[in-house]
Amino acid sequence: MPKKENSALKAFESRVEFPQDLKFKDKAIRYSKTYKERIDINIGLNDTLDYIQSIPDASISLIVSSPPYNIGKPYEERIEFEQYLSWQSHVLQECKRILKPDGNICWEVGNHVKEGEVYPLDVFFYPIFKELGFNLRNRLIWHFGHGLHAQKRFSGRYEIILWFSKSSDYIFNLDPVRVPQKYPGKRAYKGRNKGKPSGNPLGKNPSDLWEIIEADWENQLWNIPNVKSNHPEKTIHPCQFPIELVERLILALSNPGDLIFDPFMGVGSTLLAGLIHGRKVIGVDKEKEFTDIAVVRVRKYLEGSLKKRRLGKPVHKPRGTEKVVQKPLEWRE
Repeated sequence: MPKKENSALKAFESRVEFPQDLKFKDKAIRYSKTYKERIDINIGLNDTLDYIQSIPDASISLIVSSPPYNIGKPYEERIEFEQYLSWQSHVLQECKRILKPDGNICWEVGNHVKEGEVYPLDVFFYPIFKELGFNLRNRLIWHFGHGLHAQKRFSGRYEIILWFSKSSDYIFNLDPVRVPQKYPGKRAYKGRNKGKPSGNPLGKNPSDLWEIIEADWENQLWNIPNVKSNHPEKTIHPCQFPIELVERLILALSNPGDLIFDPFMGVGSTLLAGLIHGRKVIGVDKEKEFTDIAVVRVRKYLEGSLKKRRLGKPVHKPRGTEKVVQKPLEWRE
């Protein structure tokens, strides 16, 4: 490793400086309050609306984010629900401004809960997007197997990704995300293709229900594990995006070299997914604790030491002999 690059790496490991511009592994990295063009990796520490104003019109190909749900997490101040929706509307208006005409936006949301009543956020976001002129292409269901256990309702085990395009002419690349055919030997039984294979040799469409990825490849489900205590990507962020959730969106809804933006970046999972697949990335968050971690994770990815769950890795299934899956003696008759 060149001496200059090694020095930059050690500086990252000892502390994260703000602001800073540097070159690392042939990537230009900017950690600042504002966006700068012709930079490979822009990481912003700022209020989202303030930061977006520094991004030029029609410059972004794909926006992927999970906004705060206004439920009082440590990184958000709970406000009146209508005020929250108004704020999000302003953010989305700016997102529309910076999206290219053929650009896409994916808004991953769960539920807002007030006094025990559930408000499904996708229901409230849909009219905001429509009022801004966006076109809904899919309402994707992300299913995961673990989470908090509810006491007075069924435990939530899925969230929604709303995929909107800015226009009727939008980027969609199905081939990079096709999954293997369940019955590749199936043949047409009538018509001009009678007797010929009826499926696509590249695989089938993965559908709009995402379970986890081995099951996904076989059963059209996207069951991507959420990032909990034993997940290799776990940081201090309480609601962290798994990188592989974003990877398929990036592969399908953008092209290599495109610019990807996350207006609620957290610890940078969207940025990492974009870098893995050859995109330029921008992200912003108002919490320095998170943006510092994002900078370190980006550096670790560039140097090859980032811990990441492999795209397509099957979820661990217990064999049945482990003590933890057996009924305790107190429960046995």
